[in-house]
Amino acid sequence: MLVERVTAGGGGEANHEMMIERFWLGWAGISGAVAVAAEAAARHLAAGDPHRLELAATAARYGLVHSAALFVAAMFAVSWRSGRGRRWLMAGGWAFAGGLALFCGSLYVLALGAPSQVAAATPIGGTLFIAGWAALFVTALVMRWPTA
Repeated sequence: MLVERVTAGGGGEANHEMMIERFWLGWAGISGAVAVAAEAAARHLAAGDPHRLELAATAARYGLVHSAALFVAAMFAVSWRSGRGRRWLMAGGWAFAGGLALFCGSLYVLALGAPSQVAAATPIGGTLFIAGWAALFVTALVMRWPTA
């Protein structure tokens, strides 16, 4: 489970997989918190600049939705330890994590006044979001529920 302690003495692949789930859970949490904080700050600090406000609002909207999706992927990953469904779920989780960093991250820093070159990361992140949702669709097609 996610709450188990990782020990230095072994566990190999199981510890690695648990660390991935913990990373996703942490990334979902911090991304969700940043989304809420960014939009709240933008409403106060960028109220006079509609373009920056829209960048922050878009990043926050996508950030909240995809933070929740990454959280759900992390929770399902706890149950699935093998199989094609697990592989597609992992691909989807990593796509969501990358999309949060690139899509939302680029919009956040653009809202803060970063150079326009940063915008090159935005469509890559958006593509990762789409890939994440597609991977979840494939997961649903190929998954087998874990047996107790």
